[in-house]
Amino acid sequence: MGQSVSTAKLTSRRDCNRSQRSKSKSTALIGQMQAEEAEEVERNSIDGLSDIISVLPDECLACIFQSLTPGDRKRCSLVCRRWLRIEGQSRHRLSLNAQSDLHPHITSIFSRFDAVTKLALKCDRRSVSIGDEALAQISEHCRNLTRLKLRACRDLTDAGMLAFAKNCKCLKKLSCGSCTFGAKGMNAVLDYCPALEELSVKRLRGITDGAAAEPIGPGVAAAASLKSICLKELYNGQCFGPLIVGAKNLRSLKLFRCSGDWDKLFPLIVDRVTGIVEIHMERIQVSDIGLTAISNCLNLEILHLVKTPECTNVGLGSVAEKCRLLRKLHIDGWKANRIGDQGLIAVAKSCLNLQELVLIGVNPTNISLEMLASNCQNLERLALCGSDTVGDAEISCIALKCIALKKLCIKSCPVSDHGMEALASGCPNLVKVKVKKCRGVTSEGVEWLRTNRGSLVINLDTGEQLDASASDGGGAQDNGVEFPPMVASQIGAPSIASSSTGRSTSHKLLGLLSGMSLVACTLRRFGNSNGSSQS
Repeated sequence: MGQSVSTAKLTSRRDCNRSQRSKSKSTALIGQMQAEEAEEVERNSIDGLSDIISVLPDECLACIFQSLTPGDRKRCSLVCRRWLRIEGQSRHRLSLNAQSDLHPHITSIFSRFDAVTKLALKCDRRSVSIGDEALAQISEHCRNLTRLKLRACRDLTDAGMLAFAKNCKCLKKLSCGSCTFGAKGMNAVLDYCPALEELSVKRLRGITDGAAAEPIGPGVAAAASLKSICLKELYNGQCFGPLIVGAKNLRSLKLFRCSGDWDKLFPLIVDRVTGIVEIHMERIQVSDIGLTAISNCLNLEILHLVKTPECTNVGLGSVAEKCRLLRKLHIDGWKANRIGDQGLIAVAKSCLNLQELVLIGVNPTNISLEMLASNCQNLERLALCGSDTVGDAEISCIALKCIALKKLCIKSCPVSDHGMEALASGCPNLVKVKVKKCRGVTSEGVEWLRTNRGSLVINLDTGEQLDASASDGGGAQDNGVEFPPMVASQIGAPSIASSSTGRSTSHKLLGLLSGMSLVACTLRRFGNSNGSSQS
């Protein structure tokens, strides 16, 4: 009897072990089958996705590529030959390292990037740049080029610029710096590029100095389309006089550190060019005579006087009296005390549309500031830098009178925490305050102001740290004034770089959303066509 019971127990244990082993085997088998099914589903989904991508139109993929970063674009171009072709054809901006060894690769580069309309050619100052033959070859591949930027291409001559101008007649913007071609090359562009709208020239070494200098302009472009001229650091900027005088449609004129007596040229300019709305002058030889001539530009809206010590209250008063449409006024008095209350009072009386005022190295008092605040009801941006007379009383006056003020910048002024307290109850529309190198303003005072006006953005810089944001452009930027804030979009230095690095995040997002919408439309069309074919 006992033997039969023990035998029954052994039999039941064997059956239980067999069932457990069978269950584990079946579980393993089921898991393996599920894994294989999952892999198969994944393969099918990948194949289906590749099929969907293969039927997307080139325009859709191009839109998606344009929303990517340069690195992602390069990686996408390596996926397949079609993507390589589409990525190249959809790139409209290109930046190249313009060293001499670029020449053998020009044909292959522009065979791939055959839709480029904006081109930057940059060379290191210590390297040998491309020459005339290379530029002529590039122009043959880029006949639809609208923008060209040349930097330190010292081996280009007038002959190369002539060949380029003959091939690229759609050019709208030319920017050249540290190049060595001269007046003949510049005149070739002005004669053969009738659509030219913007011209920027910096350190053009090929221009002859003195009376023997060949005049530049006016050319066909000056009479037809030229709207903006910017000249920087030229030994003989006066040779551009015929171009400026002949540019009948000129709206913006910027002169930075260009030698010559500009008082003689401004009367000729304003006599023939009547539509100028913007004039920048920095470290040039100009006095009240030039400002009096400029006052005849009745449509003038923007005026920058940066480190022009011969300009006084008299000249500024002449401009203010006649140029009543003035919206932006930047003055860097260079602590010469030639411009002060008298000139600013003239501005307050006549320029009622003033929206932006930047005073650097100028010493205004309560008299002029109160009149500006009372009369210029649209004043939204104000910067006071390096002024010995702007203290707590002046800030209190601004806080009380400047109702429309949105942005205020104070730098190197004898302002203390009491001035910050005045801003707590004044300037109801104020959104941002920047205080820099004002020793009387403490972090406690700024924190108190931030507590009382929680929505106000306050930036405090005591001056102990180095200012890394200073620009080499001089003027307001050197003093930390940026009205309105600008986004620096520079073309990259690598041998092939996309300009999308300068885009803002919002632009990238908009581009991505537009690409996604195109994908969705294409997929819907693809699904509808399949459904109709199956039915």
